[in-house]
Amino acid sequence: MLLNLFAFLLLASATAVQSLDQTFNDDVLGLIVFKAGLQDPNAKLQSWTEDDNDPCNWVGVKCDPTTNRVSQLVLDGFSLSGHVGRSLLRLQFLQTLSLSNNNFTGPINPDLTHLGGLQVIDLSGNSLSGSIPDDFFAQCGSLKSVSFARNNLTGQIPDSLSKCSTLVDINFSSNQISGRLPSGIWFLRSLQTLDLSNNLLEGEIPQGIGYLYNLRGISLAKNRFSGRVPGDVGSCSQLKWLDLSENYFSESLPESMRWLGSCSSISFRGNSFTGVVPDWIGELTSLESLDLSGNKFSGWIPFSIGNLQRLRDLNLSKNQFSGGLPESMMNCSSLLTVDVSQNLLAGNVPSWMFGMGLKSASLSGKKLTGSTVTSSVDSMVASYQGLQVLDLSSNALSGGIPSSIGVLSSLVYLNMSRNRLFGSIPASVGELKSTEDIDLSYNLLSGSIPLGIGGAVSLKELRLQGNFLSGKIPTQIVNCSSLTSLILSQNNLTGPIPAVIANLSNLQYVDLSLNELTGSLPKELTNLSHLLFFNVSYNHLHGELPLGGFFNTIPASSVSGNPALCGSVVKRSCPSVHPKPIVLNPNSSGSIGNSSSDHHRKIVLSISALIAIAAAALIAIGVVAITVLNIHVRSSMSRAAAALTLSGGEDFSCSPTNDPNYGKLVMFSGDADFVAGAQALLNKESEIGRGGFGVVYQASLQDGRSVAIKKLTVSGMIKSQEEFEREVKRLGKIRHHNLVALEGYYWTPSLHLLICEFVPGGSLYNHLHDGPGQNSLSWRQRFNVILGMAKGLAHLHRMNIIHYNLKSTNVLIDGSGEPKVADFGLARLLPTLDRCILSSKIQSALGYMAPEFACKTVKITEKCDVYGFGVLVLEVVTGRKPVEYMEDDVVVLCDMVRGALEDGRMEECVDGRLMGNFPAEEAIPVIKLGLICASQVPSNRPDMEEVVNILELVQCSPDSQEELE
Repeated sequence: MLLNLFAFLLLASATAVQSLDQTFNDDVLGLIVFKAGLQDPNAKLQSWTEDDNDPCNWVGVKCDPTTNRVSQLVLDGFSLSGHVGRSLLRLQFLQTLSLSNNNFTGPINPDLTHLGGLQVIDLSGNSLSGSIPDDFFAQCGSLKSVSFARNNLTGQIPDSLSKCSTLVDINFSSNQISGRLPSGIWFLRSLQTLDLSNNLLEGEIPQGIGYLYNLRGISLAKNRFSGRVPGDVGSCSQLKWLDLSENYFSESLPESMRWLGSCSSISFRGNSFTGVVPDWIGELTSLESLDLSGNKFSGWIPFSIGNLQRLRDLNLSKNQFSGGLPESMMNCSSLLTVDVSQNLLAGNVPSWMFGMGLKSASLSGKKLTGSTVTSSVDSMVASYQGLQVLDLSSNALSGGIPSSIGVLSSLVYLNMSRNRLFGSIPASVGELKSTEDIDLSYNLLSGSIPLGIGGAVSLKELRLQGNFLSGKIPTQIVNCSSLTSLILSQNNLTGPIPAVIANLSNLQYVDLSLNELTGSLPKELTNLSHLLFFNVSYNHLHGELPLGGFFNTIPASSVSGNPALCGSVVKRSCPSVHPKPIVLNPNSSGSIGNSSSDHHRKIVLSISALIAIAAAALIAIGVVAITVLNIHVRSSMSRAAAALTLSGGEDFSCSPTNDPNYGKLVMFSGDADFVAGAQALLNKESEIGRGGFGVVYQASLQDGRSVAIKKLTVSGMIKSQEEFEREVKRLGKIRHHNLVALEGYYWTPSLHLLICEFVPGGSLYNHLHDGPGQNSLSWRQRFNVILGMAKGLAHLHRMNIIHYNLKSTNVLIDGSGEPKVADFGLARLLPTLDRCILSSKIQSALGYMAPEFACKTVKITEKCDVYGFGVLVLEVVTGRKPVEYMEDDVVVLCDMVRGALEDGRMEECVDGRLMGNFPAEEAIPVIKLGLICASQVPSNRPDMEEVVNILELVQCSPDSQEELE
């Protein structure tokens, strides 16, 4: 405090101080006052003292040797916090101000550009808030570089930016800046780099970019830009990198791009570009990286791509390319990574691809045929040494796996699943010392698992399910000490489960189901502390189930189909307390049998009594807990309601303290005034629904739009206002025609409202389960709902948003029959993703929750959404709820459909209200896709982009669709 007081007294009486000591100049005074307003937890500025009249030797300070005045202040990464105050204006000779990667808060000081000699401002990586001052660039002197990246800035890009003609580099990336791009930005003729990525900017890019003849690089990625790419972009002849990824750009590539001969990197990933990739792409001979993935490009991959001899990384995945890979690509001598997965390519795997020294080759999800690359491996061993990723999955490849595959010494990821490979797994697979993931599932492989598998010491995931493998599980697998997933289901494996598996301490997922395994389950398996899933169903195992650890809560379905197993999980008492089961002699006397039976009956009765007592105690505790919780919720809701009780004439943002600034109403776009007034918003008459997060009301805005208002009932668990607003604004960026748009929010400490797009058609649940039979959805409507949901979820996952709460009540149907997924990402508003909260509040609808939600240590990923989507698919196709309670039974939809699949009764699963009016060739693959998505093992579930592609592939032709309307 004394230092702060002293510093500010110095500032107020600078003239008097200087008269006493002429060497105590403005630079020292400005820096000392600046330091006084900071927190310096690591004492980085310890050398800054008011007793030193020469700041040129202070940490982070540099002086001009001619004038001996401070010219540079560079304090990057010092963990400083505070405000960038006016005291720095005393540094009249300052040229560089760099305070990046600290914890500075507050708004941007609008007077910084008054330092006429300032050339560089770098405030990136802080927590600055507010908008960029409107006149910040009006008199920017000689400013050349400005970076406000990675802050919390809002508002729009100021028009004054166009007046700062000296600017060379601009970086406003990773903020929450909104609005349109000002057309005056193209007046900055000296501009060389422009990075506005990861913001909320929208609209079309104005014409005029072609005037920036000095432009070297531009990134507008991760915004909401739409329309066409400006036709004059090709006039930026000096452009080195161009990134427009993850926006809403559409139509074809502009012809002028053919003049970007100096460009080395182009990324248009994740947009909606259409048409063919033009032949002139081969004229961009400086290209080193080309990413056109996640668009709607069609036609053949142009032959001219072979002219790109500097090309290192090529990603054309997730499009609609057809034909084969052009032979000319063998001329791309610098190529290291190729990803053409999830297209419509056909033909043979090109042998030349494996002679180019590639590090990554992904050709999955296509219709490639022919034999594998056996001959190529033997003849091009040297070229294979650098290969790290090889993905040939989901094609129609035949033949055997090359016996010399072990030469791929650098291979990290190998995936040849879902092909027609036959023969045995070569012993040389054990020579893959660096490989972490091997997936050979769903082929026609036979023979035994090679003993040498233990040589693959880096292996983390081994998936061999869905083949014809026989023999025993090799004990040598214990050498794969990093193994987390061991999936060997749906084979013909025999013998016991090796006890050494218990030594694989990192195991999380084990699936040995649908084999011919015998013996008992090793008791040591209870030592696997990270185990999340263990399935040995439909084998010939016997004896007592292990007790302890994961096996105390193992689902009955994971051990079903083994009649000789006993234990509480399978509801069969074991015949003895001895470690090994007693085999009774069928010729023994009846009296012994009766005595044993009586003994067992007593044991069952005593266990039943204990269970009944425990259940009664749990019910009593539950009743008390629910009563207390209801009292707390009612109290919270009454306080929240009081916060919104308004008298006539008061506005929506008033608070319980009568402070008009207490409540905060924010609309992302459009009108913020309600027709009925705030006091009528949360009336019972306006209520249209309830969910795990709260009650939903309908309201009308002054501009004529109807909106849905969700009053959150989890307010006691909501984050702070700052974190809440940051998450809500992030969700507000999400725009897709299959997602319900978040329009705004209202905040007080006791009341939180989300303002969303109103969808008039009701929920999917209503259409499937509440409507009259004669008005049920047709097959075509159901398929479109499934496809629309998939597209909406795929977009969410592309934006790194997990839904967490997918169910039929959270899928709304608009007036044209299009589905809109609602309530996505709301779990992020809670302070932590607590499993209890997720189970009771969010995943309130039984049957949609992925099994990993029950495990406290598992990471919640997009695969949890995929599971819920799979259940939704089955619900839409069958018209049945995920879990149905009958008079004497409980029917789980996934189990019912899976049983029908095994019995060949798939068509019987389709909703009877369709009366056979559906295409079996479309319905059956959709049902199978739903089962795959609802797999118990997350790694077996496809991602949503793959789901969309599969649905589009199985969709019937328009002619057959018309017949079913």
